[in-house]
Amino acid sequence: MRIFPRMLLVTAALGGIALQPEASMAQQERSYDYWQHQREMIRRGQQAVFMCNGLFTSQRTIEQVYERELAFLPDPIGTPEGGDYYIAWEEQGVEVGAAGQVPTMRAVFREGIGCVILPPDQTLADADQLPELTLPYPPGNSSQIPWPDGDLIEDKALPAEVNADALQRASDWAFDRPTPEQSTISLMVVYRGDIVHERYADGFDMTTRTRTWSTAKSIAATLIGMLVDEGRLELDGPLGFEWLPETSSPETDPRNAITLRHALNMSTGLQSIDNNLMEYATGSGMSYWAGDSSIEDARERGLIREPGTRWDYENYDTLLAVFAMKRALGGEREYAEFPRRALLDKIGMRNTLVSTDRFGDFILSSQVYTNARDLARFGLLYLQKGVWNGERLLSEQWIDFVTTPAPATSDIGNMYGGQFWLVPDDRTDVPRDAYMTNGNRGQFTIIVPSHDLVIVRRGLDYGRQGFDRWGLAREVIKAIN
Repeated sequence: MRIFPRMLLVTAALGGIALQPEASMAQQERSYDYWQHQREMIRRGQQAVFMCNGLFTSQRTIEQVYERELAFLPDPIGTPEGGDYYIAWEEQGVEVGAAGQVPTMRAVFREGIGCVILPPDQTLADADQLPELTLPYPPGNSSQIPWPDGDLIEDKALPAEVNADALQRASDWAFDRPTPEQSTISLMVVYRGDIVHERYADGFDMTTRTRTWSTAKSIAATLIGMLVDEGRLELDGPLGFEWLPETSSPETDPRNAITLRHALNMSTGLQSIDNNLMEYATGSGMSYWAGDSSIEDARERGLIREPGTRWDYENYDTLLAVFAMKRALGGEREYAEFPRRALLDKIGMRNTLVSTDRFGDFILSSQVYTNARDLARFGLLYLQKGVWNGERLLSEQWIDFVTTPAPATSDIGNMYGGQFWLVPDDRTDVPRDAYMTNGNRGQFTIIVPSHDLVIVRRGLDYGRQGFDRWGLAREVIKAIN
């Protein structure tokens, strides 16, 4: 056989052989998106969840959902008049996309938890197999219970030190944005426990629930902190579950060195998925929008650096901590009712739904639906140092933890604590003791202890977003003399 040195066989056609120099081997690049069908499945699932929750959790019209909720999507399927989707009004479910290479995706409302996304091989007929929460609410009508436990607001003058004109200017600053991509839907300012300003965009009111996105992470940290306070979880102990894939000697798995503190500080050292451009292909989007488990893939990441040494904002890190919470609670019923019994019902958050995946696991990294008043109550719990109506729900030590910069953020501004965001080192226009929850599309609950303030801004931002949340705190503080 004849050998052609330093040559590469390229094609064979019509009995001939074409050859190219060996150097051409380096010209190929990875340009094909092998996950394109999976991304499209997730896109359909995302629209199904948005539509389902918009219609049945938020009680909005299909026109409103397309105008505001779906503005986040680059190319929504259909229009308010119709398209490749189906709304099952009686079943309170939504189907999106015609079946084909990419499956139809479905979401259905479930009592007590909001809409659940189904996997491609289930239909709305399978809804009865999905989790729900039928726990009765505490007695009493919220409209007749005084704030903050209820929604009855006493009509009284602003405190002398609050400048009404400056407060209105701060409100206008929040609503009158220089770009339509920043869309404020509600703003609340609570000063010394009282609501001093409350405003809603057209089509929204105090009852309207919308998605918290990653503000849910701060709620998760609060629930976890309660268990740490009780001694049922250990902040510096291992997470306490089996990692995946299963091995013959799990006790030698180096991931056992990851602690609850590492997970809450977003510094587990595990392989990044969502931040590696895979959130909407193989990452947490699979549980958010495609019906996969919210805890399985979170446990199937490899350790690539020493825990605690690098900050990496990953939804899966929060979900690891939530799984540790589930394991500490034990029974399925105790786990399902824990957010309501331990926190929400205690502080009057009656409009808040903590959603789950189809397996009944809380997606507390993103999927909570609530209104501005409930988030103001949540902020007040922290402003009151963990005490509500004389009962300590959360220790001051835990609040110190969540508001202390994660060690791995020391070289990037000390802007993150334990599932709460902190004032970065280079920000000098707001008090250093301020901290906040932070969710996609502009969900902020800002707590400013030195000024006895809680500020809640809800948004349905889209595109570039970029709402200046610390700027909002600055503008509101100008109104407090």
